[in-house]
Amino acid sequence: MACHNPSCLGNYDFERVAFFARKRFVEGCSTIELMEQATSEREKQEIALVSLLDIEDDRIRGLRLSCSFDSQCKAN
Repeated sequence: MACHNPSCLGNYDFERVAFFARKRFVEGCSTIELMEQATSEREKQEIALVSLLDIEDDRIRGLRLSCSFDSQCKAN
């Protein structure tokens, strides 16, 4: 999955994103289970990012995402 704005990382902690990816794809937790266990809005966003890893590239290209960090974005 290629990022069209490589300067934009959304201020996410990618160690936490990797943690949720391991829970989802290695340990087999469902996205719903992870969402239910999330303790913050930030964790829910990170889990949502992980869920996108399970979508084919052609479908990802068609998505139009809005970012909650637009005002701070270096890519704008």
